[in-house]
Parts: sequence; C-alpha cells; structure tokens
Amino acid sequence: MKKKTIELQQLSIGYKTNHKSKVVAQCIDATINAGELTCLIGANGVGKSTLLRTLSAFQASLDGEIRIQGKPLKSYNDKQLAKVISVVLTEKCDLRNMTVKELVGLGRSPYTGFWGGLSAKDRHEVDAAIKMVQIKHLKYRMVHTLSDGERHKVMIAKALAQSTPIIYLDEPTAFLDFPSKVEMMQLLHRLSREMGKTIFLSTHDLELALQIADKIWLMDQKQGISIGTPEDLSLDGSLSQFFAHKGIFFDKNTGLFRIENEYITAIRMVGHGQKFAMVRKALERNGIFADRKVDAEIMIETGNLNSDKPFVIHVSNNPPIEVCSIDELLTAVTLILKERPFIPFRREHESKSPVHG
Repeated sequence: MKKKTIELQQLSIGYKTNHKSKVVAQCIDATINAGELTCLIGANGVGKSTLLRTLSAFQASLDGEIRIQGKPLKSYNDKQLAKVISVVLTEKCDLRNMTVKELVGLGRSPYTGFWGGLSAKDRHEVDAAIKMVQIKHLKYRMVHTLSDGERHKVMIAKALAQSTPIIYLDEPTAFLDFPSKVEMMQLLHRLSREMGKTIFLSTHDLELALQIADKIWLMDQKQGISIGTPEDLSLDGSLSQFFAHKGIFFDKNTGLFRIENEYITAIRMVGHGQKFAMVRKALERNGIFADRKVDAEIMIETGNLNSDKPFVIHVSNNPPIEVCSIDELLTAVTLILKERPFIPFRREHESKSPVHG
C-alpha cells in the first residue's frame, strides 16, 4: 500500500497585496506518495512556484490545510521542518572557494549544532549522498568550475545529505541540454524508487515528465489541478485539453504531444515500420497528410527498414518515380502537387475523416 507523505485538504494558495488576497488556485484535495516522482506541469504564471513555496512553508496558504507525515505543516518549527523537507531551487549557486564535498556537507546543518562541525555519521551521510548521485569524481572540484548539470547534481546531493523524506525541486532541468535533462529526470526517478523519497518537482519539460514521472499534476487556471498517472490523464482527456487551441494536440497512440500541422492536401502511402513513420513525419511537416486509407491520385511506397529498395511515387497515368532519400521524395512530391489540384482535408484528431477527392 502506498504511503501518503503529503496531504492537501481544501487548500487555497495565493498572495496578499494591499490587504487583499489574490487566489491562484483553490479547493485542492490531493496526496503525494513516498517512493514516487511527481511532476507539476503548467504554463508560465499559472501558480506553480506559488504552490511550491506554499508546500515548502516559504509562503502561507490562504485557506485549507497541508499535512506532512500526518501532522499539520503549521505545527512544525523551522528546525523540525529542516529535517523533513529539503528544497532545490532553480537559481544557480555562485560560490567561490568551496569544494563539492563542502557544499554537500552544508546539507547536514540541521544536525550539526551551532559550530557546524561534521561528526563521523555526518561525513558518512555526505559520502553516501555523493555516491548515490554518482559525482564522486567531482568531490574535490571547486563549485564555481562546474557545469550547470554538475551543479544541479551537487545540489541534489546536498538535499540527500539533509536526510529528509521529502524533496521539492523547482525546474531542476532548466538550463540543461537534452541529454542532461534526461539524465536528471532518470536520476530523480531512481532516487524516489531506491530511497523511498517523496520527490515533487515543477518542470516545463512535459515530454520527459510524461515518460518518466509516476504522477502528473496538470495546473491550469480554468480547469484547476488534474492529477493522475500520465496514462490515466491520457485516457480521461485531461492531456488532450491541456494545450487545446494552442497549436498542439495530444496523440493518444504515442502518449506524447505533437505539433498541430496545417494540412493542405492528402495522399496515399503504404509501407511499414520506421521508413513509413519517417516519410509520414516529413510529409506532415510540409502540410501533406499521408495515410494508407487515403484515396488519392498520388501514392507512395516506402517499403520497410530492412529493404534496400528506393521510395516509389505512383501518379495516375504516369510511370512510377523512384527516389533514394526523403529529401528527394519531398522535392518530387512538391513538383507533382504543383501540377495537380489539392485534395481537401480535415484533421482526424478532430474526430472527422479526411475528405478524399
């Protein structure tokens, strides 16, 4: 049975200006479980940072209650809270004359007392955190010499050294290249699993979150917060509505978001596997819908990946055209379409069928 670490009961969040309350989100009832990676998704300005600050006790809630490990958040004092929650923020740490090991050691400050000296147990926790995040090779590097990705890992190690059951992260993949984003998300997922941590983070990397997170929180000003596994949110339509009317649609077959192409015509295409998929992708990018079910004067044979045969373009009452690359295929199809009338088209994901000419 899943262990509930964080419980929100009729929570309203926001801030006060000129003695008036500005509500960002309200009536939130939700739980966050131990051993799961939960990702908070939402547009800029929707209130993700406000929610994280409220859950971290950096900002007071407007109404409702937050319970941490069964106790009201308000009942914790600062020292107690430092042993329960650690927070990793987006801001870059610009520290000089401090090694990675020393910075990770600061995570032990809730346990070290006034002078901050590390005991044998503290040093063991620091070394264990460095090993868990796999940055032993950086142990004696100066922090200011690290890359953005390396600094993010160091800050996560510091949070682990703090030995809290809960870790909040604000945009941990910001400023990272794509491989580093993947590595960071996989690391956080592994930590939640192996250490039973409750990891809750905000991110704009929706595609990665959908592939790696155990739970997704979709935060929207109109719809409020929708919570579930990526798969459940796909099935119940929450993901389909998330970017509605923004030029993006959710592909239920792949479980990922796709750009909504503007199609000007449609052609028939037959084939299998990766070659079929790549040709279709290239055509759609150029405003041409391609599918086996389309009835059109133009047909493309892609073959399959194991076939050395060229791509073949068939046009009514004309000899077939063979090309060896997708680039050549696009050029040929463009020339053919200039000589022929367009086939009207309506998008299938709008629950309408293509109109074939």
